[in-house]
Amino acid sequence: MMNCLTKPSALLAALTLAQTLALAGCGGSGDEIEVPEPEKQYPDYTQVTALGGDTTTFDASSSGHGYSTPALNLNQTQLAQHLSGDLNFETAFTTAPNEEHPELDGLGPVFNNADCNSCHQRDGRNSTPIVPAGQTRIKLGSEAGIFLRISKAPDQPCLQGTAANNYCAPIPVPNFGTQLFHRGVLKAREDWQQNLFGGQADVYLSYELKTVTYPDGTEVTLKRPLFAVENPFDAPGESLNSSNVTSELLQGDVLMGWRTGMPVFGLGLLEAIPEASILALVDENDADGDGISGRANYVFDAVKAQRGESHPVSLGRFGWKANTPSVRVQSLGALRGDIGITNPLFPEESIQGTSMHDSYLTRTGFVDTGSGVDGEPEASAEFSDDVVFYAETLAVPARRQVDDVKVREGARLFEQVNCSGCHQPKFVTKSSGEIGGLPMIEALKGQTIYPFSDMLLHDMGEGLSDARPDFLASGSEWRTRPLWGIGLTQTVNPQAGFLHDGRAASVEEAILWHGGEAQASTDKFMALTQEERSQLLAFVMSL
Repeated sequence: MMNCLTKPSALLAALTLAQTLALAGCGGSGDEIEVPEPEKQYPDYTQVTALGGDTTTFDASSSGHGYSTPALNLNQTQLAQHLSGDLNFETAFTTAPNEEHPELDGLGPVFNNADCNSCHQRDGRNSTPIVPAGQTRIKLGSEAGIFLRISKAPDQPCLQGTAANNYCAPIPVPNFGTQLFHRGVLKAREDWQQNLFGGQADVYLSYELKTVTYPDGTEVTLKRPLFAVENPFDAPGESLNSSNVTSELLQGDVLMGWRTGMPVFGLGLLEAIPEASILALVDENDADGDGISGRANYVFDAVKAQRGESHPVSLGRFGWKANTPSVRVQSLGALRGDIGITNPLFPEESIQGTSMHDSYLTRTGFVDTGSGVDGEPEASAEFSDDVVFYAETLAVPARRQVDDVKVREGARLFEQVNCSGCHQPKFVTKSSGEIGGLPMIEALKGQTIYPFSDMLLHDMGEGLSDARPDFLASGSEWRTRPLWGIGLTQTVNPQAGFLHDGRAASVEEAILWHGGEAQASTDKFMALTQEERSQLLAFVMSL
């Protein structure tokens, strides 16, 4: 006898079974009853369009300037500062002294580019250098937005930053520093007659190719950049192949790694993510057993040091290895480092105290010590503040084609292969406090954003490793790159590449380079059918 408390779902199941048996016993055809497939579950963000909250721009779909729109919720005063910063971002500097335009002087004396825009073309990625057919390599010059980070190999891994170990910062190469400047102003080198605009050394680029084959037989050719450093200023003509290597730069314990410029939109929102929200995603010992163990990088903070704080260390958020803590440190560090323009946060020349700088000042008589005639840095506080504000308040492009069935299916597959394990979709920015040592910008407060990054370090395997530690990051660890806006990358710059050195010509190639913690997701991606891979890529390109 059926209990009166039997659940309706159980009753329904019993009736369904009885009907099935009755049909079979009454001379039915015996055909199996079709059971409908379970309804597909799509992630919550499948149809989200406003990736940057109220800062989002919806007018960037097919524009070569799709990354260059001011945040839509700026007031008139803020918009004016943003536009002033935009002008500063594109300012091309000249050799000091420039008596006619002193506001432009201070370039170098060694540098990688003469303006911000050259490394962040139209506020996106720079062009990946091409080795022409018939040539084995090219020499980097003014067209390159790519450079080398350099440092000495530490004796042992640095596990916790203190004043005694310089907070685990990369160890400078004597007479060179931590970034290699392949360009220079006139007479930067003592042998300037042979190296008219030479920098610290000549850098050559070539590529190594390899083929990846999917289980279905589809082949993809991947390229890995290789570099050669020759003709350093401290030993002209030398290379690693020289019989007697004397240059400090070419010693066996010097580590080098390619870096390419990355997009600069949405940075203020990333800085406004509460630190607790990022640290909640840390799983250093892989407690959940998914093979992913994101780590935080803690880095020297020049803003805190300038304030006189006793422990000037902050959570790393920016740079390929999360090696800078704020938009201010990142922007003004690049202004001084990449271009050679001193500023209130970094008032010393990038090569100050080196024999190259001392020789340049002595030989030329130029007063290029990093200070103007007024004794102030080459970039004023107003110039510096405006260019930082510009980088903090560029709009995030809205998603596109969210109703496309292919894109929707791709969102489901993005979850299925666990891309979201590192590319965390959603955060809410804080509503008060500081960013970069200044009060928060009102337009960035309390925004629900979808950057698709956990902002943490992950071991990406030997294929992407440069073996060069950076604060707490190992050579194979990289910060999860935000995916928002990625679909417009080659609309903004058709020659742009992906990954930290621009090696990947497409998002598909970038995925295939993922190893280490991401290897399981890469394997799952490769196991998809060609149509499914196309769907997943369509979703990523909609971001």
